[in-house]
Amino acid sequence: MEVLGVDIGGTGIKGAVVDTNEGKLLTERFRIPTPQPATPDAVLQTVKELIDHFDWHGRVGCGFPAVVAHDVIRTASNIDKSWIGLNAGEEIQKATGCPTHLVNDVDAAGLAEMKFGAGIDAKGVTIMLAAGTGLGSALFYDKHLLPNTEFGFVIVNKQIEAEYHAANSVREKEDLDWKTWAGRLNEVFLRLEELFYPDLFILGGGVSKKFDRYSQYFDLNTKLVPAANRNHAGIIGAALAANE
Repeated sequence: MEVLGVDIGGTGIKGAVVDTNEGKLLTERFRIPTPQPATPDAVLQTVKELIDHFDWHGRVGCGFPAVVAHDVIRTASNIDKSWIGLNAGEEIQKATGCPTHLVNDVDAAGLAEMKFGAGIDAKGVTIMLAAGTGLGSALFYDKHLLPNTEFGFVIVNKQIEAEYHAANSVREKEDLDWKTWAGRLNEVFLRLEELFYPDLFILGGGVSKKFDRYSQYFDLNTKLVPAANRNHAGIIGAALAANE
């Protein structure tokens, strides 16, 4: 089945038409900068622009950087707080005419990795972290998703939330070298090991494609691998979620 997958991030809104049977993009990825501030009206207009770019009239799956319950936005850490309580699926459908289903953005990426990527052979507990504007997470047990985990807000070193310690935006803002940043991220993974004793970690986000620059700085008991679908994971997973 063909579904338009949309990945709404803190800095960019990306999309492509996806073959949900194969987990492959059928078009080139199209990206538009996320409007600032990321209010509902501004983001909806940008999503409409993206959907119009593809001249799309079918089903849309959308990954969103927040807790999403039945298409309703429940949190807002990297978007405008006026989203909270809004049924974004209904709003996108009103704006575009396309039936739309929303899922947390890293949950979407995790779905893609578990079906078509780094987690395809995973068993037991798998945790995916996506290091970008924030530090998002997805939790799976035997490939079954437990949605809307927010491990980016786990306290690290008894003093700081993980997202403000080791997101890729923090690396860029503080101009950290790869060794220093990976050391911080390692501390986050160690905390998650203490809490969940996982069988596999998957690292996603744009930095996953540079994994070989810093992978040697991790010291964990759990196997850690980069996301196989890289920047496409969120798009593919959003399409998969809409097709379920």
